[in-house]
Amino acid sequence: MMGKEIMAGLYEHGLIKTWLRDKPEGWKLVSGLWSPFYIQLRSLPSYPSLLKKIGRHMGEMVEKECNADRVLGIAMAGIPIATAISVGHDIPLCYTRKLEGATSLEGLKVAAMKYGEHSMVEGEIKDGDKFVAVDDLVTKFDSKLVAIEQLKMESERRGIEVECRDVAVIIDREQGAAEIAKEHGIKLHALIPFKSRGIEWLKDFISDKEYEVIKDYLSNSEKYQDEEKRKELLEE
Repeated sequence: MMGKEIMAGLYEHGLIKTWLRDKPEGWKLVSGLWSPFYIQLRSLPSYPSLLKKIGRHMGEMVEKECNADRVLGIAMAGIPIATAISVGHDIPLCYTRKLEGATSLEGLKVAAMKYGEHSMVEGEIKDGDKFVAVDDLVTKFDSKLVAIEQLKMESERRGIEVECRDVAVIIDREQGAAEIAKEHGIKLHALIPFKSRGIEWLKDFISDKEYEVIKDYLSNSEKYQDEEKRKELLEE
């Protein structure tokens, strides 16, 4: 099974980490929430066979589900994944430039003003092109909206019109991103929906304790936020 093989590879190489194996104190996420697991895919290119496999399957997903002429790699983690898709499936590639401070749509506007006449997206773009934006994972979708707006601003700078109605990721944490995408007329495509299927694919490669805690956390993360209560839950 494709999903199970990929989850096994991600866990084996430490790209999916758990508190029990990797960090006893767990992780404090950007959102401020404590988590018993952490997904960090930026080192994926260090494992070329796994990257190649992911690129192949994501390329198949893109060809089947997306109406796209080009892939747009979202800086930075999305660029090697988009490159693997491009090379493996002969789909032209563009990628966004990393703009300092552009973490929101408002921040992008400010960053773009400072950026001057430099390209905000690298690669050949033709009038009428349809894009699928590619990244490693998605939580709340904010960075994807910024990348799509960045593409729009660059196309306007070049005097052409393009469209990006699809976003493809390796992992969707299933924390509301698909719903936010839909509100903006965008469809989210994920190789691994983590909450509904990914944790089940991972089950055979982690301990029973890891599986039970992570699955319970995905169902109700709030009860793990109190430190004393969390210690009790982790020690049961």
